[in-house]
Amino acid sequence: MAFAVTSSSSSTAISGSSFPRSSASPDLKVPQIGAVRLADRHATVSLSRRRCAVKPVNPEPKRNDSIVPFAATIAAPEIWEKVEVEDFEQLAKELGNASPLEIMDKALEKFGNDIAIAFSGAEDVALIEYAKLTGRPFRVFSLDTGRLNPETYRFFNEVEKHYGIRMEYMFPDAVEVQALVRSKGLFSFYEDGHQECCRVRKVRPLRRALKGLRAWITGQRKDQSPGTRSEVPVVQVDPVFEGLDGGIGSLVKWNPVANVDGKDIWNFLRAMNVPVNTLHSQGYVSIGCEPCTRPVLPGQHEREGRWWWENAKAKECGLHKGNLKQDSAAELNGNGNGASHANGTATQSDIFNSQSLVTLSRSGIENLARLENRKELWLVVLYAPWCRFCQAMEESYVELAEKLAGSGVKVAKFRADGEQKEYAKTELQLGSFPTILFFPKHSSKPIKYASEKRDVDSLMAFINALR
Repeated sequence: MAFAVTSSSSSTAISGSSFPRSSASPDLKVPQIGAVRLADRHATVSLSRRRCAVKPVNPEPKRNDSIVPFAATIAAPEIWEKVEVEDFEQLAKELGNASPLEIMDKALEKFGNDIAIAFSGAEDVALIEYAKLTGRPFRVFSLDTGRLNPETYRFFNEVEKHYGIRMEYMFPDAVEVQALVRSKGLFSFYEDGHQECCRVRKVRPLRRALKGLRAWITGQRKDQSPGTRSEVPVVQVDPVFEGLDGGIGSLVKWNPVANVDGKDIWNFLRAMNVPVNTLHSQGYVSIGCEPCTRPVLPGQHEREGRWWWENAKAKECGLHKGNLKQDSAAELNGNGNGASHANGTATQSDIFNSQSLVTLSRSGIENLARLENRKELWLVVLYAPWCRFCQAMEESYVELAEKLAGSGVKVAKFRADGEQKEYAKTELQLGSFPTILFFPKHSSKPIKYASEKRDVDSLMAFINALR
């Protein structure tokens, strides 16, 4: 992500460097709002103060473009004048049916210079468009991990020119990156998971950026990741990161498009003729670092293009850890504290429900696997109902089952999470959910479907090639 300030024809010097700002007011305003920690996690204390000098604390090294990391500065107040308590949980309820434009306007109005938009280089460019439409000054930041696609870097440049802004790019600590790469290599995340790399390249730079703010604006949507983001509010006290005044409760997080569907975001971008990342036209939906992002295929959820070699529960990098549902996929098999059934599986309504589908029990799948001369061919999906990628292919798999009814191919499902997961991994080639197996007539060993194209035509082509 990167920091940008919208700019007009004027700029004001801060700590010896110029920092351009946006237009609604050409004068650089001194931050007017502060916050102190409260026992109540849903409220912050806002403090107005007199004009004060801005003092950088632990500033980053100066760069050639002379943009000072404004988000990494701390304003030292001279006199505290009044205190007022803001209940952001109540505000979230009041804004529950508000438009993204109204929510954006409220956020910029409340926090002025102390808030910034977090821009990832994807469809969250809509946030910048909404901010522009409010007519208020706004700032934008982005994290440059050093591993982004070339198209994303070009998109950053296009956005800056389109809106007349300068984004502030936050970079990972060079020493930390060097230590990680020297000890584990450039692609260690393919072997031991992406969390460590994301922590160094994304989470820590974000933490530094947010320490200079009292609020930030994100492009999180509930439909982006039903398993982890379905309860994202439009505004909240950030439960994880700290703001300018330090301590949990010192930072407010705004999610103006939380209640907006992805298709409506795209309708808005097209209607406003907003520039978009060219990767979207190549099949990319959710865009991150180049080694960890790929296009999604028919029947796949948008987040399945991220960290595809890992299990479904790991499809978050840590930037929005505070919004993860605690009873979601991350709770599976004792890995969390969410509600669970007695057999250790997460509480979740079942999927792939159709009279054309056979539901296999543990003994049923064991018997099927032992048979060497089957009377019929079998296609079986190993699934977990909480897995959003399983949910994404439900419609196509049910349609396939109905299409194959009476054809000599049985279509079945086996729930392979919870107590059944270890068995499925050792005996049924389960790597991640969903896994699709084809059981031929004259072999006990099933054939694993290797492609991630889970539309009806692709699955049918797989079956026809084997029967």
